[in-house]
Amino acid sequence: MFFQQIYDKSLSQASYFIGCQATKEAIVIDAKRDVDTYIAIAKQQQMRITHVTETHIHADFLSGTRELAALTGAAIYLSDEGGMDWQYNFPHTGLLEGDFIKVGNLSLEVMATPGHTPESISLLLRDHPATDEPVMIFTGDFVFVGDIGRPDLLEEAVGLLGAKEAGAAQMFSSLKKFTALPDFVQVWPGHGAGSACGKALGAVPSTTVGYERIRNWAFQFGDDFDAFQRELLSNQPEAPYYFAKMKQLNRNERPLLTTIPTHPIVEISSINLEDEGMALIDARPRAAFVAGHLKGALHMQHNNAMATWAGWFLSYSDKLFIIAEESEQEEITRKLMRIGLDNIAGFITDLPSSDLLPTALIDFKEVASSKDQNDVILIDVRSKSEFNLSHIPGAKHLFVGQLPKIDLSLLGNKKLIIQCQSGDRASLAYSFLEKEGFTNLSLYQGSFNQWLANGGNSISGNEATV
Repeated sequence: MFFQQIYDKSLSQASYFIGCQATKEAIVIDAKRDVDTYIAIAKQQQMRITHVTETHIHADFLSGTRELAALTGAAIYLSDEGGMDWQYNFPHTGLLEGDFIKVGNLSLEVMATPGHTPESISLLLRDHPATDEPVMIFTGDFVFVGDIGRPDLLEEAVGLLGAKEAGAAQMFSSLKKFTALPDFVQVWPGHGAGSACGKALGAVPSTTVGYERIRNWAFQFGDDFDAFQRELLSNQPEAPYYFAKMKQLNRNERPLLTTIPTHPIVEISSINLEDEGMALIDARPRAAFVAGHLKGALHMQHNNAMATWAGWFLSYSDKLFIIAEESEQEEITRKLMRIGLDNIAGFITDLPSSDLLPTALIDFKEVASSKDQNDVILIDVRSKSEFNLSHIPGAKHLFVGQLPKIDLSLLGNKKLIIQCQSGDRASLAYSFLEKEGFTNLSLYQGSFNQWLANGGNSISGNEATV
């Protein structure tokens, strides 16, 4: 058997290439959208991708299953579990509990594992030339290293009221199936640390059934469902707005993108920054943005979080112009296409210094004195769980990702100091508020880390919003 995990750090997402070395057939599980990665692996291993499958209808990335099938001729196998409201609406071979996918001398048995979503399945792998015992399970967003999939996304991201309680009950039942597996079975999940699909995902790539039974919090409640549900539904991270769009695109027919597109380099002078439906993204490092930036540009620096923030802030109808180095353009394109943001109109590599605005910075002493000033609001744009754990006294909480959908008039005409943990999210919030017309802005560049390093005190407690 040939096995390789492909891990996308930008979305903390894992996919899997598994092949039978005797027959040279291979299957890909939960493919990302830039599928040239899998085709390259197949070529290196002299294998044919004959099967593609998914563990569920994904919310956090745009699946490449159909792109890969179009390029390779592979057969598509997808869950038919979950009832009529949770079916894929394009041609595929349906999978139900107990079905098998056979790939050469390998087989993958379908386990229905609803909870995260109603149609969720896990795939139990057997390498028959070696043993008929199961050796691996691919759990998708069911069981992670140290955590389990959240059941509230359908309610938080899609607006399906009551889904989280129903999902919690399904998850509790599904976990019983998991604990019945042999301890030695390797667990390969769909996500790692940093994903919004759970609240405490581990950073190591895999685990075992036995280890999770001992160490994963979700298996420590016995038959006490009420206690399990309370813990499962508490302190989940904010669900990015783009998740609802991913559910729609991953379930229904859509245009396929089978190559990595290229985009022109354009001059900033050729763009009307006032055009409706146009979004200008500054992907430069934070230091460059702070030194000088264009008013109206959203600062989403090119790092592993870029696609997630794009999903919070950008519309799928926006025409995107991106300020970045020429050498970064392919990787930025890949990151955005992984969540379906394909409408890139061009890249900008040179900015006229005469048009750049400096960022208004503020220091520790000014932040410390702000709590005594009635005309100043210190805004902490970290997640609610970070804020509740510890924050600067007097700070008010507004999560950065939710800024596009809140009533900004709540901020009034006061002076606004923006801070986060280290400064990255604060610069994004600063750029958004500046774009929306706020002029009385300051950025606490070192943010909470600098506050603590300079001897500032902190408090904990439930979020105090503006």
